[in-house]
Amino acid sequence: MRLSLHADYALRMLMYLAVHDSHRSIGEIARAYAISKNHLMKVAQRLVAEGYVEAVRGRSGGLRLTRAPEQINVGQVARALEETRSFVECFNPANNSCVITPVCQLRHVLGGGLEAFFRHLNRYSLADLTKDPAAVRESLLTRVVDS
Repeated sequence: MRLSLHADYALRMLMYLAVHDSHRSIGEIARAYAISKNHLMKVAQRLVAEGYVEAVRGRSGGLRLTRAPEQINVGQVARALEETRSFVECFNPANNSCVITPVCQLRHVLGGGLEAFFRHLNRYSLADLTKDPAAVRESLLTRVVDS
């Protein structure tokens, strides 16, 4: 299983916001991770829609978490941002044209694997990913200064 870039960037954005107290701009986060600001704008929109992040416009605006890092479950974030219904064709009955679906066990096997993956992620919160906020901030700062 591999997370999509969208989910990867979402988790990185949440981690960045978890170790900073005030609102942070998408541009600042993009520079810290050396990733596309345009991609992060789409990720931020999705995180706002899912209720993990709030966006404030204006001079002192930016993004910030809507709740404490301890209350944000990594598995829930991944489920919200991953498109697993189309992991393979037979996961989506509306678009399934595979002729062996009635006798095939692939959907069951892959579905079980995905479920185990998400159950594992459910054991962690955003706080677990950022146990040492100062070290995370230092790593991010070093990255920005070096570039």
